[in-house]
Amino acid sequence: MQRETAEPAVQQLPGPTATEWVDLHHQSAATSTYVYDFVWDITEDAEGPFCTDADGNVLLDFTSHVAAAPLGYNNPKIMDDLREFDLVDPLKIAGQDFYVSTGGTPDDAELPSQSHLMDKLTEITAKYDMDTVFLSNSGAEAVENAMKICYDNCEQPKYGLTFEGAFHGRTLGALSLNRSKSVHRRGFPELSGIHDVPHSMAGVERLREKLDPKHGHIPPEQVAFLILEPVQGEGGYRVPDAEFMSAVDDLCDEHDIPLIADEIQSGVGRTGKMWASDHYDFEPDVITSAKALRVGATISRSELFPDEKARISSTWGAGDILSSIQGSLTLAAIDEHDLLDHADRQGKGLLDRLAPLQDEYQALEDVRGLGLMAAIEFETPDQREAVMEAALERGLLTLGCGRKTLRLLPPLDVRDRELDIAVDLLDEAIASVSRAATV
Repeated sequence: MQRETAEPAVQQLPGPTATEWVDLHHQSAATSTYVYDFVWDITEDAEGPFCTDADGNVLLDFTSHVAAAPLGYNNPKIMDDLREFDLVDPLKIAGQDFYVSTGGTPDDAELPSQSHLMDKLTEITAKYDMDTVFLSNSGAEAVENAMKICYDNCEQPKYGLTFEGAFHGRTLGALSLNRSKSVHRRGFPELSGIHDVPHSMAGVERLREKLDPKHGHIPPEQVAFLILEPVQGEGGYRVPDAEFMSAVDDLCDEHDIPLIADEIQSGVGRTGKMWASDHYDFEPDVITSAKALRVGATISRSELFPDEKARISSTWGAGDILSSIQGSLTLAAIDEHDLLDHADRQGKGLLDRLAPLQDEYQALEDVRGLGLMAAIEFETPDQREAVMEAALERGLLTLGCGRKTLRLLPPLDVRDRELDIAVDLLDEAIASVSRAATV
């Protein structure tokens, strides 16, 4: 497959071989989300946003595995370096509790270790005075550890603050913060003291009332943290305005409340800056990262982390040695190939291409995004689902979020030609759904 000439080509979805793989999966797998009806064949051609399924269909993947594959499939920006690494066993010792050498001294090592990754993470968060990292396996674990260090740092930890529409993970503690869909937390026991307000200026004003020393009912000194996504992901790709983000920052400064920025989907270049927080007059005290980073990371200042050994720990955290190397190589590729500027430019180009669709089709309520986090909101959830299905039939992979929003997450090095193909396929999909609705 040549990325320069590849085209989506679909005969049948799902095909017979894909159906067999899905059936095998369901024989023993617990019921889960199942992101899309697509079976990637890892033995077949794939590069950038193009991949091949188990029946030989070629698809244009504008989901980047929910932002966890920031450069798409088999990208030479990563693979050329990764091929030099002969895999060893055991791999899963790259956590906080083990030291690992990747050969030679740290200054001349052939490949980056998890220690190099942590060092790089402090470099790219230095503007927020962050100097300490705790690695873990996943985004949810990164959020759990962010909560833990904030609770530990608070003398009277009783409360935490979150926003409507929030999604911060599926582990039991993180579930208590979620407000995007009831199915995520319904019926599970929750952390006490978690309060939520609307994701708006009105919500910030409500928080001011709750925290007012004279008239409020939440003592600020008992609030361990406030957490938010700089761009809400699962909640519907809601891009906040500068006034809202500044007001949140001011509120936390006023009451000395640690501010956690959940950058698990929006971070590592996705919005055209390393962190979505960088777009705003906004200074987080903790950043959580994962997905594109390939490992989970809780990043903050040393004084916010506990000094006591074993207060936080993770014997097999950071995924594994290979994941840590991939994370370091991803950050290096972003620097070397100027992918932040590229993502910013291509994100604007994608929105420019999508905007005429809103004028053309009544079913589209909004087109929005930041960098390469782009979204189309429809009038109804059924319209969104129908368009996603029609797009898949034409070879374009997309994702839903919120109640009725379709999201697009192309690779950070997406090319003009690929944007053109994707928007043309979306146009065809929306047109077919619109025609069917009028019959």
